[in-house]
Amino acid sequence: MGRFAVIGLGRFGGQLARALTRAGAEVIAIDKDRKIIDQISAEVTVAVRLDSTDEDALRAQGVDKVDVAVVGIGQDFESNILTTVTLKSIGVKHICARAERETHGQILRRIGADEVIFPEDESASRWSFKLLAPQIGEKLEFAPGFSLAQYTAGASFNGKSLLELQLRNKYRVNLIGLRHSNQLAEAEQKLSRQVISVPMPETVIKEGDVLWLVGSDEDLAAMPTK
Repeated sequence: MGRFAVIGLGRFGGQLARALTRAGAEVIAIDKDRKIIDQISAEVTVAVRLDSTDEDALRAQGVDKVDVAVVGIGQDFESNILTTVTLKSIGVKHICARAERETHGQILRRIGADEVIFPEDESASRWSFKLLAPQIGEKLEFAPGFSLAQYTAGASFNGKSLLELQLRNKYRVNLIGLRHSNQLAEAEQKLSRQVISVPMPETVIKEGDVLWLVGSDEDLAAMPTK
């Protein structure tokens, strides 16, 4: 399911840490406020009070080994920057940093953030799904727990027909449309931008094709990542 560190447990960071934990992920929750740590400790894998700019302290908690670190520090932008730089220096694979405005986001990207989060525009629940299921792109919820989502086909789907893939039987999702990838011959590029609205059983999927799937959020998140 993945290993995550969430640093800064205000409203957004706290909700995100809890949502990731409920989904089955391993979460290291970090804040400098002892009261906040005490409140969340029973709801995450590990909750620890430490200085998020201290490389040794982060390594001691295994933060350098997580799949994704989320910097949820909101008000103190200086601490946000220093924490992002520290995470980069200890080799964290993927860093998501919170920004209150676009200029902050530009700075965070320049110093090493792989993704920037704007909590005013996106909820913690949406980001938890995005972190847990990076293979799923845009997602539109049409009922509680059920969504229409974009899924990018990986190598395991390459060269297989829809009949062979058996999406409904194997993954419990329904395909309602697809767009072939642009990695085709120049003569085929015009076709590659077209959406096939009613895919047929004999339609062959290529790696990089975008599939529009309908299913439960749980089943969508379980789609192959490769």
